[in-house]
Amino acid sequence: MPKMCLEALKSKMSERDCEKLNAIANPKVQKFITESCELCNPERIFICSDSPEDIVYVRQQAVSRGEEKPLAISGHTYHFDGIEDQGRDREVTKYLVPKDDLLSKTLKQIEREEGLTEVKGLLKGAMHGRTMIVRFLSLGPANSVFSIPCVQCTDSWYVAHSEDLLYRSAYDMFTQKTEQSELFCILHSAGKMNEAMVSVEAEKKCIYIDHTKDTIYSVNTQYAGNTVGLKKLALRLTIRKADREGWLAEHMFLMGVHGPNSRKTYFAGAFPSACGKTSTAMLSGEIILGDDIAYFRSIDGECRAVNAEAGIFGIIQNINPNDDPVIHKVLDTPGEVIFSNILVKDGKPYWLGMDEKVPKEGLNFSGEWHEGKTDKKGAKIPHAHKNARYAVALRALENVDPELDNPKGVKLSGIMYGGRDAKSYVPVQESFNWEHGIIAYGAALETETTFATIGKEGIAEINLMSIQDFVSISLGKYIQNNLEFGKKCKKSPIVFGVNYFLRDKEGKFLNGVKDKHVWVKWMELRVNKDVQAIEGPTGRIPEYEDLKILFKEVLGKDYKKQDYIDQFTIRVPENLAKLERVEKFHKENVAGAPEILFDILNQQRQRLLRAKKQFGDYISPDSLKKS
Repeated sequence: MPKMCLEALKSKMSERDCEKLNAIANPKVQKFITESCELCNPERIFICSDSPEDIVYVRQQAVSRGEEKPLAISGHTYHFDGIEDQGRDREVTKYLVPKDDLLSKTLKQIEREEGLTEVKGLLKGAMHGRTMIVRFLSLGPANSVFSIPCVQCTDSWYVAHSEDLLYRSAYDMFTQKTEQSELFCILHSAGKMNEAMVSVEAEKKCIYIDHTKDTIYSVNTQYAGNTVGLKKLALRLTIRKADREGWLAEHMFLMGVHGPNSRKTYFAGAFPSACGKTSTAMLSGEIILGDDIAYFRSIDGECRAVNAEAGIFGIIQNINPNDDPVIHKVLDTPGEVIFSNILVKDGKPYWLGMDEKVPKEGLNFSGEWHEGKTDKKGAKIPHAHKNARYAVALRALENVDPELDNPKGVKLSGIMYGGRDAKSYVPVQESFNWEHGIIAYGAALETETTFATIGKEGIAEINLMSIQDFVSISLGKYIQNNLEFGKKCKKSPIVFGVNYFLRDKEGKFLNGVKDKHVWVKWMELRVNKDVQAIEGPTGRIPEYEDLKILFKEVLGKDYKKQDYIDQFTIRVPENLAKLERVEKFHKENVAGAPEILFDILNQQRQRLLRAKKQFGDYISPDSLKKS
């Protein structure tokens, strides 16, 4: 490629920006930027080279343009999304599928040419009078076997700033290579905005994924889950890449758990949004490597894992200094943090469940807010949204793992799956083997819909491995890929099921908020063969004496035997009903579901029926231990 600024872009870039773009020889990059410019017609193009000056400029523009506003604490800013743009939008997020092709019927899709016409029609001229910011980023550590190069064009300085906190800069990686054979491209425009710099045409929101070209289009939205393309939107493309290449892209956190004698054991965990994922990843005293998306590869027969990201876009509801000291410290001290959709009063952010007195008026995502304010339908508007967020670089956390950017990743020893299951599964249990864990805990993961996704809350649903919304291959193939991956490892990670939301007959939670730390510590001991377990019909469960010790060591409190019995009693009728729901889901929705899935579910049913015959409908863990 000649080292000259493309003629089509020359009039919209400074000489310095031309130089920065010409340093990248990849024709696919040049083509994508040129076509994005021709479609969206920005007044100016800014190429971010990741230099300190460019990074500072992006942040300054986000503030000066009004997409973010400063808070009282130095480095902290806040951003508001539109009142109808407060979460990941399932309904308008669709795959562009060529004619005569079809993805899983559980996924929303539209014929490719029809969809391209629609989204490009919305993007046409959308950046008129604005600057198109071009960011070069890497999913996974840069210059690694895990690296996936990405380029995003956006007219939102807030989006560009968020990407700087959440992902690894990769401009240098793009200039070092003449060709990135696999490149993810993202084009976003906030669309029409009001004086508060908020997207106002939510009814024209459109988020389309062209998996045939590894390209994502997003328009008329600002919420980061819909606009920061490297997040869940790119995960859909990554899953296809992993399928082709024989590795796994997962909706999981990564953490290091401390054990005896300075031991550190790495775990991954899959939880649907607002089910305890980030709070588990950031347990006080442990090490965080990532809170959302992980890549797994078998390298020399060992399962190695990396965080696809380098920051956290976390739910802020209920964060307080007692339950979440690590992240609360970051949110309360100087440093770069973007708050979104909280209440602001006198330069201070307020969110739901923060354990502080909340002002009766202020500014929030609905505009000027006062206690009792209602929306168009007459519903009361809370002072902050349930899905209010914070964005922060992982490096800002005092317990970030030093292996964050290790190009070889870390050795993964355990995987946990957890959802909102009020009636059936015990708080923690270990699978009998890799296949049992993937099927009985992963493919059978059942939860309730939450505020993190637009739509009704509290609806029970199967959320297969907490990744169902993002799987762009057949769900049956995805399950099979997970099963096959375990065979590639000389010692596959041990799979656990966790459930922080088990309730008693009166609807009271049987787990305390901090109890999860005990379950995690028990899993660390099990992985390293330091404690025994009781064989149950749905998995191996802890012994009381081990948990009693852990509750005292970890939480400094006594663990009552009755609490143990209440938590770990096997509820046979509820578990049998769960199996029925899981089987029905897979038969009706999972094309190509592997036969082993139904075999493993049936084996679990038979174990439950045998246990019922011997012990009755509700089986105390003491009865299982004696048998």
